[in-house]
Amino acid sequence: MFIQTEQTPNPATLKFLPGGAVMERGTLDITNAEGAVGSPLARSLFVVDGVTGVFLGADFIAVTKTDERDWATMKPMVLGAIMEHYTSGAPVLEGSVVETVPTDEDEDEIVVQIKELIETRVRPAVAQDGGDIVFRRFEDGIVFLHMQGACSGCPSSTATLKIGIENLLKHHIPEVREVRPVE
Repeated sequence: MFIQTEQTPNPATLKFLPGGAVMERGTLDITNAEGAVGSPLARSLFVVDGVTGVFLGADFIAVTKTDERDWATMKPMVLGAIMEHYTSGAPVLEGSVVETVPTDEDEDEIVVQIKELIETRVRPAVAQDGGDIVFRRFEDGIVFLHMQGACSGCPSSTATLKIGIENLLKHHIPEVREVRPVE
């Protein structure tokens, strides 16, 4: 098995590509060892000293480390944990642990347009950087988005939100005045 790695704009996060599907649908953002209960893969990654986050995407695993540790030391251990997991035949998830975002069946047209642009134009680009972005709400001209994976805590995430996503949404949807991050 050959696992590729890619840097992300977040120096604390590295993207690992095992060469196949990781999540069949959805994504999963795990920010601590306690949250890894439903994922044997995430549990094995949190055993590696210095791992503070695991984000499971469609075909990648983004691992976030503490500032005190360096990738030169950690990368071989993370690669080993991923390789051991895949060769064991254990599932990535036990049961259905897919993160879901509640939807409102009576969404207005603006929210539908915002979600469509995020799904088709923003999420694929953000996934390339090892993360994800989730729509939370639209109030008084402000779009609230939640950044996950490599995008959470990334030094360039504010620029991504303000310059990239905000400009895109304002261009296509005049009712959008601003984009803000939420936890």
